[in-house]
Amino acid sequence: MASDDPVNHPAHYTANEGIECIEAIEATLTPEEFHGYLRGQVIKYVWRCNYKGKRLEDLKKAEWYLKKYINLLKEE
Repeated sequence: MASDDPVNHPAHYTANEGIECIEAIEATLTPEEFHGYLRGQVIKYVWRCNYKGKRLEDLKKAEWYLKKYINLLKEE
């Protein structure tokens, strides 16, 4: 896992044991809640992309969450 990848594996979202925050969130939420979380993240990153000066990075993060949501739905 690349520690310098702010989109796919942000180092600040990984615990010392290698558990990523997104994995912990998914484990603690119901499937319906997790779906809502993913949709909310997509909205958040698209919403703020023009305001933080990191437009492309924010859009890539939105894409990451959208792909995760799509893949989750495909598995169901």
